[in-house]
Amino acid sequence: MAADIEELKKKILDFMAKKSKFKPKMYFKDLCKADENAKLREIKKAASALVQEEKVEYWSSGSTTLYSLKGASAKETATFHEEEKE
Repeated sequence: MAADIEELKKKILDFMAKKSKFKPKMYFKDLCKADENAKLREIKKAASALVQEEKVEYWSSGSTTLYSLKGASAKETATFHEEEKE
């Protein structure tokens, strides 16, 4: 049974918000834990829609793509630079 895309997007955002305190960047396999009953393709579509809506952003090392909540990567970088100054 196909999951409702809007419901799935909400589950992904809730999951990311909850986990972002401990893990600001997540692999796709982490996003799959947001709804264990959804198919991989449905989660990929929902995650891509969230990126297009600018609620989630991609981060790439060149070989690996990670997902983070919009602005979470910038916040993490700023925190790192503040700690570096101390």
